[in-house]
Amino acid sequence: MPLNIQEQFGRIDIYVFDQILRGNIAPGMRVLDAGCGHGRNLVYLLREGCEVFALDADRNGVEHLRQLAASLGTGLPAENFQVGVIELLPFPDAFADVVMCSSVLHFARDDDHFRKMLSELWRVLRPGGMLFCRLGSRIGMDFERVQGNKYVIGDGSVWFLVDESMLMRLTQEMGGVLVDPLKTTIVQNHRCMTTWVLRKPAE
Repeated sequence: MPLNIQEQFGRIDIYVFDQILRGNIAPGMRVLDAGCGHGRNLVYLLREGCEVFALDADRNGVEHLRQLAASLGTGLPAENFQVGVIELLPFPDAFADVVMCSSVLHFARDDDHFRKMLSELWRVLRPGGMLFCRLGSRIGMDFERVQGNKYVIGDGSVWFLVDESMLMRLTQEMGGVLVDPLKTTIVQNHRCMTTWVLRKPAE
């Protein structure tokens, strides 16, 4: 019996789905999801034979993902899914074809923490690979500044928010190439979420 869409893709981020449709994330690739949560963006990739690795600070989320991978008969070792923090990724340089980091970077404590996380994501990406980030931004809405790049969003939470000039400057500093123009979704009176997708130049 064919799988329905929900079973095949899970609760995937629509912008991750877009990269899959365009072939930028494909079966056989080594994919690292940094800040994976319970693995909502990995269901299809696990089903389709990607070599998936993942990391999250939430032990329960990592355990759920291990069980999901086992239930899908992936044959991936449990050690592929680790508890840890993005600023100290336990993976070697140039490790993954695709590195995903969805809805995590806006929890940075400050500029230094943000840059440490981003540096690690870039370090473990192989030359020619793709970095997919989805993060809170100030592109399209105004927010009350708390300090530095920390702002109060619609529900009262304090997030680290980037803007267009910061993302373009970081792209240039890292030597990355935009896969797509920046795409921002404005959630009414609440937050802005920007999708930032980079290609690491081949050596």
